[in-house]
Amino acid sequence: MSIKYTKDHEWVSAEGSAATVGITVHAQDALGDVVFVDLPEVGKTFAQGEVAGVVESVKAAADVFMPVSGEITEVNEALRADPSLANTDPLAAGWFFKVKLSEPAQLDGLLDAATYDKFAAES
Repeated sequence: MSIKYTKDHEWVSAEGSAATVGITVHAQDALGDVVFVDLPEVGKTFAQGEVAGVVESVKAAADVFMPVSGEITEVNEALRADPSLANTDPLAAGWFFKVKLSEPAQLDGLLDAATYDKFAAES
């Protein structure tokens, strides 16, 4: 299982044609206390880069972009019930949605952890 990152501060953990998506630690730090998440509908298909959801905090609202093309297979209902999971555990319990990848090769164009960390430190 590999974790990749986007310049929009999403992470994607993929295994085969299945992937889990969430926001990064950097994103939740910048947003502050998350108070609401708008998650996509299961069964909906998105292209890479499309807005798939919204996260709202006490400071701002931000779009959640689709890091890879695919179909939404599951959303995190626990996150919908308790949006603060995006702050307390953004890389595990605070995941946003799961995707069936339509173009797994898109993962190759995303950032690895070291590259993302450098990017986030400079942004």
